[in-house]
Amino acid sequence: MFICQCNAIHRRDVVCGGGAALFSAVVAALIGSGKPVRAEAVAGKVPEIDRVAVRVLVDSYQFAVAPSRKVSDVEIEHFGWGIGAGKPPGKTLISEFGLSMHVESRRGDETRHVLVDFGFTPDALVNNANLVGIDPAALDALVLSHGHYDHFGGLAGFLKQNSGKLKAKLPIYIGGEDAFCSREWTAPPVRGDFGALDRKALEGANVAVTYAEGPALVADHGFTTGHIGQTSFEKLLSPSAMKIGVDHGIGCYADKLPEDERTKAVVPDQFRHEIATAFNLKGRGLIVLTSCSHRGVINAIKQAQAASGISKVHAVIGGFHLAPYKEDYVRDTITALKGIDIDYVIPLHCSGEPFYELAKAEMPNKLLRSYTGTRFIFAA
Repeated sequence: MFICQCNAIHRRDVVCGGGAALFSAVVAALIGSGKPVRAEAVAGKVPEIDRVAVRVLVDSYQFAVAPSRKVSDVEIEHFGWGIGAGKPPGKTLISEFGLSMHVESRRGDETRHVLVDFGFTPDALVNNANLVGIDPAALDALVLSHGHYDHFGGLAGFLKQNSGKLKAKLPIYIGGEDAFCSREWTAPPVRGDFGALDRKALEGANVAVTYAEGPALVADHGFTTGHIGQTSFEKLLSPSAMKIGVDHGIGCYADKLPEDERTKAVVPDQFRHEIATAFNLKGRGLIVLTSCSHRGVINAIKQAQAASGISKVHAVIGGFHLAPYKEDYVRDTITALKGIDIDYVIPLHCSGEPFYELAKAEMPNKLLRSYTGTRFIFAA
């Protein structure tokens, strides 16, 4: 049984219940008009996948001479140098404070490709995608975890660079209208304009903006968690503020935001639109890509468990947003991760060195090191 998602992007030959035909017709009309559509909620069991390979396309740090290796049942491929036989050194990977991950999943003879987040600059994203051999024409879906520039900054440039190569109406899953709000960075080290997701660039690139406020199927293999509830001990620290409204086509429409925010000019960012992405690896459990975890890495994992009905977590990979927190809070997070009994923990981006050092001492057999370009291959 598969997730039933009645939209015009990835139609499945299944019956989704009353009104399915009407819903599909409405969605098809909306996509044709370039307006955002809403992804249908998950219903039934999530797909079981035979193999999931996660490539860290953009992250903060690259170590070119790290040897590839196998840890138990996980193959870890480090990229190394951007050189080849018979030619001198040229381009190599670009690291920056941003995040992008590429996922290749296989189920039987089906292969799907999903790009999750897009780094800080198109220079890094385009450069790295070319170096590691990602074919933009093969992408089946895009996912934006939340509306922070270090996660969407490379998107518009990537779409422009690959104009005409991407599949028509390629879906980009977004957690809601909040993702489009203009933002100001309000936390240390410096305050300032933190940009806004370019709605016009998305329209011009002929991608299908798809709001995944609830759990939704992604490229027939994975799923988004939908909005992440705050059900654990974790506390939200808001390093940014959202400007409500649209100015010269940039920003978010107030009438599409929660009612308590519509009449305000600026509000602290609550990341209600943040989503994580997950895959159900056959016989192993969930692989959860948390991206940034502003609403808490534990909460993101719990949301993936709730959305799928699967309690076993094979791996969690992404930014855990623990760098701003004090040591006791980081220790509480490690305790909670150990309680979930995750097989592998792979911190990226905003997780922070204190988390890595403490986790290395507390769960050395579960912690895996990653760099820009690293590829993790998980098999059933």
